[in-house]
Amino acid sequence: MTQYLLSVVTPAEGAEPPTPDELTGIMARVEAVQTRVRKAGAWVFAGGLAAPSSATVLRPQGDDVLVVDGPFAEGKEYVGGFSIIDVGDLDEALRWGREYVAAIGLPIEVRPFVW
Repeated sequence: MTQYLLSVVTPAEGAEPPTPDELTGIMARVEAVQTRVRKAGAWVFAGGLAAPSSATVLRPQGDDVLVVDGPFAEGKEYVGGFSIIDVGDLDEALRWGREYVAAIGLPIEVRPFVW
């Protein structure tokens, strides 16, 4: 079995956030996928992330660590949420990824853990 990170690729600019009613529907669909993942024994962990502006970055600076507010890098997209699953192979991870795409309506990056 291999663990995979399924990252929700969220647009940083230009896209309107979902309305409260739309968000309720999205979350219901995500919960339905999560339920199927759990029943399949593949669920490890999942979570939604706060906006990049809430991030704090720790950077090495000589023998010290510099604390910087804000995202690590400015970009057109950011990770808005994720799921970690434990499955037999990439094809199975992609199958779950497709279900998340259908539930959320955003791209999902599927990436295996190496350790």
